Amino acid sequence: MHELSIAMGIVKIAEDETSKAAAKEVTKIELIVGVLSGVEIDSLEFVWSSAVKDSVLEKAELEITQVTGKGKCADCDTEFDMENIYDCCPKCGSNFKGILKGKELKVKALEVI
Repeated sequence: MHELSIAMGIVKIAEDETSKAAAKEVTKIELIVGVLSGVEIDSLEFVWSSAVKDSVLEKAELEITQVTGKGKCADCDTEFDMENIYDCCPKCGSNFKGILKGKELKVKALEVI
């Protein structure tokens, strides 16, 4: 379950940014998570309360936006939606593709006081 270490990394980012802004706590945090990032959102939400305990995020509202996956076939240039990193091109069946979006894992915004 690497989601705990991801959550701890997000706590570190929030603490660093809160310190830079001379704020005391975060009221809301917005995350962007791609479906191809390897992060299980349910697992991240499960470990969240443990990870943020006694941090600037302890009372923060967590908002997660999930980004769909999109790939481009290296053989036939078809762009297609992806649900899994190993999805094949629906047009030619090739496994050779570039990932256009869906691997994101970002802190989009922090609301602080």
